[in-house]
Formats: sequence, C-alpha cells, structure tokens
Amino acid sequence: MREPSLLKHFRDILILPFTMTVILPLLIHDPDKTIFPASPLFLVTGVIVAIAGLILFSCTVYLFRIKGKGTLAPWTPTQRLVISGPYRYCRNPMISGVFFILAGETLFFNSLNILIEAILFLVVNTLYFKWKEEPDLFKRFGEDYRKYKTAVPRWIPRMRPYRDS
Repeated sequence: MREPSLLKHFRDILILPFTMTVILPLLIHDPDKTIFPASPLFLVTGVIVAIAGLILFSCTVYLFRIKGKGTLAPWTPTQRLVISGPYRYCRNPMISGVFFILAGETLFFNSLNILIEAILFLVVNTLYFKWKEEPDLFKRFGEDYRKYKTAVPRWIPRMRPYRDS
C-alpha cells in the first residue's frame, strides 16, 4: 500500500481537526454565554494552552505521516503502529492536542459553548476509541498493539516513556 500524499494529509486535517477547532467554535461561540469574569490572565493562559495543543497535534500528525505511513483519518489509517514521540506516554496524544486547543479557546474566548464542545469531544472520542478504533488496531497490529495498550494509558500520560521490548 502506498503512503498517502501530502494533499491527503491536508485534506484530512481540514475535514477533522480544523472543523473541530476552528469552524465549529466560530459557529457555536456566544459572547453572552461566559464562564468566568473577563481577565487578561485567562486570555494569556488560553493562548499558551492552545499553542501547546497545536504543537502536540502537529507532532502526532508528523509521526503518523513519517512513521505510520498514514493520515489521522480513519479512512486512510496508518500502515505501521506508531509508538514513538508522545505515543510513548499516552495512546491518544493527537486527541489530547485537539482537546488542549479547545480548552485554550474556551479560556481565550471565555466560552461556555466551546467548553461543552471540548467535553463532548473527549467523551465521543473515548467511546469511539474503546468500541471502534482499539478493536481495529488489534486486528491490524495484533500482539504488538495488545502489549502497547496494556502498558500505555489512553489519556493520562505515563511518567516514563514506553519502550517496546
């Protein structure tokens, strides 16, 4: 199977995370539905959290392209199991990155609606991973994935990096 083109990577980024972190927040943000009193501290913290999320997300997309030979989209899955970089600490750092972007936007825009989106995003992805993606990964990568899944938590990072023995 051929490695997906750069164009397919951009397409999949536009369809999935760009929609979740840019288009949907723009559509649902309501300046009248705030969470806390306005403060420059929340603005700065929001920017820092969102940038950290963007860096984490970008790193994982790069690893999917270089190591996994696939994209982030389920219709163009990786051909190899990716267990390097942030994947040595938790199984879903790409989703964590998107969640941090949404959390940063929540703080920056002081938006109750974006907070609700972020929580729903995490819940839906947890269910999707548990019932769809993890069984598919086991079918594709077998015992290597089972060992990885047993050793590396889904969301809360390990303190020490996973090393495949």
